[in-house]
Amino acid sequence: LTFSIHEPLSGTMFIFLHGRLCQVKEAIPDIFYRISLNPAMIRRKIIKISQVEPYDLAEDGTMKKMTTKGHYGTRLMVHLARHYARDAKPVSIKTIAQDEQLSLQYLQQMTIPLKHHHLIKSSCGARGGHTLARKPSDISVFEILSALEGSCALVECVDDASFCDKRNDCVLYDIWKGASDLLKDYFGRVTLQDILDITDKKTARARRKSSPR
Repeated sequence: LTFSIHEPLSGTMFIFLHGRLCQVKEAIPDIFYRISLNPAMIRRKIIKISQVEPYDLAEDGTMKKMTTKGHYGTRLMVHLARHYARDAKPVSIKTIAQDEQLSLQYLQQMTIPLKHHHLIKSSCGARGGHTLARKPSDISVFEILSALEGSCALVECVDDASFCDKRNDCVLYDIWKGASDLLKDYFGRVTLQDILDITDKKTARARRKSSPR
């Protein structure tokens, strides 16, 4: 069994069971957190299969989407990129949360994987905060999403050969791999500097439209 925790803002509890997202019917949060730290506890039958039911990710007619971690985390990085272009001084997470109108606690959680993947640096003290670890032109969107979301692969077998023993014979594997490679290539070519340039162009265009003729 593969096991991990997903807890949306609504408070609904989910688990990944046999590679499928399942909604929990009878949730005891403490048990789930203990299991997430020690998957071996599943074998002691702390949770039973009867306690979960499959949850259809596409029941609203849409494909799997990027989570708020990737979306808001990229906004955090773009914010730091703007400051880096000005003076490269540290920016407090509180300032970023206020400017971007995002949860302070949520952004604080995102800084952990970003630091772990050497995308940002942190400093303590009254003037402490966060800065980019490299120039905006040297950080790609792919690096950010990989740090926050994990793999960009559309299906697990693309990045994990052990996930399915039919991969070599599967007629769909090449399709999923090709589409996943397109995503990786696109996100790998777009840098934070590219996003800043696009922002500048949009801002200039908006000013021209609003200026009296």
